[in-house]
Amino acid sequence: MSTKPFIMDHPLIKHKITLLRDKNTGSKEFRELINEIAMLMCYEATRDMPTKEVEIETPICIAKASVISGRKVAFVPILRAGLGMVDGMLELVPAAKIGHIGMYRDPATHEPVEYYCKLPADIQERDIIVLDPMLATGGSAIDAINQLKKHNCSTNIKFMCIIAAPEGLKALSDAHPEVQIYCGALDDHLNENKYIVPGLGDAGDRIFGTK
Repeated sequence: MSTKPFIMDHPLIKHKITLLRDKNTGSKEFRELINEIAMLMCYEATRDMPTKEVEIETPICIAKASVISGRKVAFVPILRAGLGMVDGMLELVPAAKIGHIGMYRDPATHEPVEYYCKLPADIQERDIIVLDPMLATGGSAIDAINQLKKHNCSTNIKFMCIIAAPEGLKALSDAHPEVQIYCGALDDHLNENKYIVPGLGDAGDRIFGTK
């Protein structure tokens, strides 16, 4: 049974994604927006973190309060565009470890080609959030999660993107139905070059100023 994707509807996320889409938004502002959106989305993606009750002393009295408990967290950006989301995530979960999975899209076939995979040694013991700003065909996300499963990471993997195409959302849900997907906006379709419409262009190029 597929897990229903979580589509963000927060006004701040919608506003910042609109600025992100604008072709006149330069690389510096684009990076800042990616960072801010990732931090806002992290708030929702970590909502189900378990907590435990502890006893603390406030300036007024002894009190019972909640702290996060349970498994630790790892963020795994898909290179290179996923790197743009890491700092925003770490703002909220600074103790998280970071893995990296490198892929590029073959310009002829539009299929993902993997060239790098480096994960924390204790990755199997962590809850994992895979990061990529765009979910277009879904190929890179599917392959990245396949890599995690090859490393025996079979429990509580989440995927977070800022913009998704319906085609990619379906492909990822079909391939990994147990993975909870979080996306900031669901767009209309993919064009003949497999770019999301209306989308925002190539996220990696716009983050790093390479086009």
